[in-house]
Amino acid sequence: MTMSPHEVQAYVLTYLEALDCQIMERSPAHVTVKLSPEADKALTNRPYYWGFVERTGAPAETMSFTFIFDPDSYQQAIEAAEAKVAQASPSVLPNPDGTNRVANGSPQVEPPKETILGRYFGITPSLPQLGPGRILREEVVYGSRRLQQIFGAAREGGAFVNLFEQAAKRQLRATAPAVYEPWLGVCFKVEFACDLKREELHFLGISLRSGEIIEKFGTKLNRRDLSPRLAENMHVQTAKVSLFDAGAALESHLTNRLLELDYSWAEKAQERLDLELDVLDTYYEAVLREDTPEVESPGNIISDTENVQSDRTPPAPLKKVLDITNAKPIGADVELAAEAAVPIDSETDAEEEKAKQAVIDREAMKLQYETRRTEMIWQYEPKVKVTAISSGMFHLR
Repeated sequence: MTMSPHEVQAYVLTYLEALDCQIMERSPAHVTVKLSPEADKALTNRPYYWGFVERTGAPAETMSFTFIFDPDSYQQAIEAAEAKVAQASPSVLPNPDGTNRVANGSPQVEPPKETILGRYFGITPSLPQLGPGRILREEVVYGSRRLQQIFGAAREGGAFVNLFEQAAKRQLRATAPAVYEPWLGVCFKVEFACDLKREELHFLGISLRSGEIIEKFGTKLNRRDLSPRLAENMHVQTAKVSLFDAGAALESHLTNRLLELDYSWAEKAQERLDLELDVLDTYYEAVLREDTPEVESPGNIISDTENVQSDRTPPAPLKKVLDITNAKPIGADVELAAEAAVPIDSETDAEEEKAKQAVIDREAMKLQYETRRTEMIWQYEPKVKVTAISSGMFHLR
């Protein structure tokens, strides 16, 4: 699922207009807007600033943005405007006396005045414009961070609404008040997912007076003028069906509709899943059973080492330190026994490390196999997911 630049622009403009943002400039490729306080709180992530404004009562200064929906077209428009300005502006030629004169008989232009900072530090670059007059520039395309933020803000702000149908002018002058009928409307998103994915939107409405359920409830609302303000000379009827029972009735109605659909796609997806799992099981079964060099267990290695050490004959004890003057040099047999003990210990350590590494590698391979199998099931297993993305109370005549 994707959105074209035109669809992204239409969605963003609808959101900005719904929050009473001020549109300053607009073209097919971009829009420059000054955010309203509500939009600024939702999009700029400045909680400390708005906390200060609310505590002190200071006038709020919202931020301004240039949202670019088609970067290529916008860049071409900028370059064309700059080229047009360059052609319209006269060329400036230097004079020998240090002043500037303008070609084509245009009046002379005064040279830039010297500043104090420029006198001591040379040419000083212009500082960036900060504060309320600054306009930030961002590309808002499908998949961008800003568009995802607008999606989230619209979803959070419009998750539930309470709207009233506006009465005609003659009703305001009528002697008897008109009666509103309360309706609960819920927009469900249904996802049919396997290794492929399809989504559907079902907007259902139920009357809280009679329990009547209407499909395509949005079509019924599009023909009416709705407002969050209760109109004058209007009366709201008391609901006979609770919100809990109404929500359960809508869910039951949607479930029955989904049961009537064709699910041959799910059977094919399950066949593909079984095939992929068979290939995966066969591969890892061969890897886990492949011939590996036989490695003795650490217990056997330790026992063999103890046997070797027990078979050795201990060297003859030396005389005490007091009698060392009469002691003879160490014999050749004792020296050979000491030298033979060194390679036996190093070989034992190598065998132990080899055995530990073999166990670690096998456990890592098993964990990899379980992870791949879980991912394969998540990707190919057919499933139907239903989510309520928005809802509201609609008081209609």
